[in-house]
Amino acid sequence: MIDIAGAVTTDAIDDKTRDQPEPAHRAAGVGPVAAHYGDPMREQRLLATGVGLVDRSHRGVVAVPGEERISWLHTLTSQHLAALARWQGTELLVLSPHGHVEQHAMVADDGETTWLDTEPGMTEGLLSYLEKMRFFSRVDPRDATAEHALLSLVGPEASGALDTLGVTGLAGPDVVAVPGPKFRSGELPARPSVVYDVKPLPAGGWARRVALGVDLLVPRAAMDEVVAELRGAGVPVAGLWAYEAMRVAAKRARAGLDTDHRTIPAEVDLIAPAVHLDKGCYRGQETVARVHNLGKPPRRLVLLHLDGVASDQPPVAGTPVTLDGRTVGFVGTAVQHFELGQVALAVLKRNTPDDARLLVGESAAAIDA
Repeated sequence: MIDIAGAVTTDAIDDKTRDQPEPAHRAAGVGPVAAHYGDPMREQRLLATGVGLVDRSHRGVVAVPGEERISWLHTLTSQHLAALARWQGTELLVLSPHGHVEQHAMVADDGETTWLDTEPGMTEGLLSYLEKMRFFSRVDPRDATAEHALLSLVGPEASGALDTLGVTGLAGPDVVAVPGPKFRSGELPARPSVVYDVKPLPAGGWARRVALGVDLLVPRAAMDEVVAELRGAGVPVAGLWAYEAMRVAAKRARAGLDTDHRTIPAEVDLIAPAVHLDKGCYRGQETVARVHNLGKPPRRLVLLHLDGVASDQPPVAGTPVTLDGRTVGFVGTAVQHFELGQVALAVLKRNTPDDARLLVGESAAAIDA
C-alpha cells in the first residue's frame, strides 16, 4: 500500500522504528508500511467515526499446522486453547519462568492451521521457542510472514466494509469477565478468556473480528486485489500512526513497546484477553496466580495526558516518568491524538497517586482519570 498517493513510510521518518519488517522478512520481499497518507489527523477521524484500511503487513506471521497443534499450544502458553474451535481466534502470551511477558500473539484457527501474528521484531523469538518445544509433537511451526500479510479494517463501520469482500455476520468479541481473587476452581469456563469470530475470505486467508475492528490475513499474492476491491467500494486508507492513536486511546498495550523485561500480564491489562486463570500448568503460571490471588501487581498501565508545551513531539518509548525527581515509571507509546492532544501509555508504580504532578522529560503529565 506504499504505492498509494501520499504514502510516507514509517522507516522514512525514523529508520530505527520498530514498525518496519524484520531484516529476514525484508530480505524475503516484505516491504515497509505507511505511517500516513498525507493527513494523519484526518485519518484518525476516519478510524474513530467510520472505517479505514490500515496496512499492518510488517507484523510477523507464524503458521502452526499439525493434528496436535491446539493441545500443544495449550500446554505452552497462557491461554486455554484446548476448546478452540475451527474459525475461532483469541490471544496468548509466552511467559518467562518468572511470569514476565516474553511474547504476545493474536490467534486464529482455520481447522488445519493455527495462525499466530505477532509484533515486528518478535517473530524469530516466538518461532525459536516453539521449535525448541516440539519434541515428538505432531506440529510443524514455520515463519509464514513472506506468504501472508495482515491488514486491518478499523473503526465502528469495519463490519460493514467487510461486506465488500463477501464476508458478513462476524460476531463481536466474546470476553469472559476476570474473576476476583481466590475464586473457586472450576468457576471459569474451559474455553479461551476471549473468543474472536473468524471467517474465511474468498481470496484466501481469513477475517477476524477484534476490539478495534476486523483483521484480515491475506495471501501476499492477493493483497493488491483485496486492497483494490475495498478502495473501489469507497473504503479509505489510513496509516499506522492513525491506528496507533486509536490503540493508545483504547489503552491496549503492545508487547515490547509498552512492556519491559520485568512486565507481568496483570500490569498491562493482558489478563482479560490473553490469560486463562484456571487452566493447568504453563511456564510462568505461578507468578500469574500469586499476583492475582494474593495481591496487586507492583505497577499499572495508565494513559497520560502531556501538556506539549516543552515539545510538540511526543516522547520516545522508554522515556522516564518522574515524580518529585524520582523515577516512577516509563513511557511506552506516545502519540498526537486528534481529540486528546499529546497522550501516552505509561507503566507506573502502583502507588503513584492518580492526581500526581508528573514529568515526562520536560513535559508536565497527568494521569487520565
